[in-house]
Amino acid sequence: MQVTAAVVREPEGAFQLETLELDAPRADEVLVKIASTGICHTDLHARDRYYPVKLPGVFGHEGGGVVVEVGRAVTKLKPGDHVVLCYPSCGVCAPCEARAWTYCAESAPLKHGGTRRDGSTVLRSGAEAVHGNFFQQSSFATHALATERNAIKVRDDAPLALLGPFGCGLNTGAGTVLNVLRPRPGASLAVFGAGSVGLAAVMAARIAGCGAIIAVDLRDNRLALAQALGATHVVNAASEDPVARIRAITGGGTGAGVEAAIEASAVPAALRQAVDSLAPRGTCCLVGSARPGTAAPIDMTALQQGRILRGVIQGDSEPDRFIPALVDRFMDGSFPMDRLVTFYEFADINRAAADAVAGTAIKPVLRMP
Repeated sequence: MQVTAAVVREPEGAFQLETLELDAPRADEVLVKIASTGICHTDLHARDRYYPVKLPGVFGHEGGGVVVEVGRAVTKLKPGDHVVLCYPSCGVCAPCEARAWTYCAESAPLKHGGTRRDGSTVLRSGAEAVHGNFFQQSSFATHALATERNAIKVRDDAPLALLGPFGCGLNTGAGTVLNVLRPRPGASLAVFGAGSVGLAAVMAARIAGCGAIIAVDLRDNRLALAQALGATHVVNAASEDPVARIRAITGGGTGAGVEAAIEASAVPAALRQAVDSLAPRGTCCLVGSARPGTAAPIDMTALQQGRILRGVIQGDSEPDRFIPALVDRFMDGSFPMDRLVTFYEFADINRAAADAVAGTAIKPVLRMP
């Protein structure tokens, strides 16, 4: 079938809307009419070739829409279902068998390889192959092919225009709090980077009943939104030392610091600050997506007294369970993710991407025609 897709033809090039041919779904695939899709910095990293992606390519990995057609082996979905498209996994490797799907052994090729698992491409421009299958969806298009594993059914009364971001950024921030850190009621938590991932973590910390919820960023507008969404304290790292302020907020003295920290900015200095802000036996989760080869200096003595630094992908979520639950939280008013969203028409994708880079839009969402 013919679709309109945003194609990148050269590294750091513009998104160009083109008419392409999209394959029919195979046995385990699902054809989705995309209603909206979030723009994540991972999409822009792919455009700029932080990853070894193949061009020409179509990116986008926060798609939301309606199932149009399913392959003959698909059992959990049917035409008309409303779905969120999320991260892919193979389902058969050791991590997948252990239900650690976010750490799938085939994660890198499934996300960035530009093809199905068997190496075939799903998009064409005449005789030219166009690399799709980004995160096994490529949702910067009017229609996308996903697999049954990464198309997640959600309630039909949730607004289609807001579904996309639940597939990655919101899933990552909220999941890191609720699935990984699992803070006790009254616990202290600091979030470094008040973008969509960090603000999702702030909202999740409020849901979890945390006491001190501290947001750290360089922009006052984002810090003001963090307060509106549940942060009890905000720190502008451009004008004060976040570590000193966090230690003061948590009582000062040798045992001061937060019980948990999340680094969502991918800035090496912020990761150092996040670790240094921990109380003894505290845990810092790195969720920010940095360019390969990025190094962060950590004071080795900071990890003593039981402090933990670990990486987290996609909030360690089981998507069929966690994403619908997060959508339910939005619908009941306890996870107001719409406060993060700025809408753009699909034709304005380059402006949306520029606003994301500039930080003037926290979560740009493209609405399809």
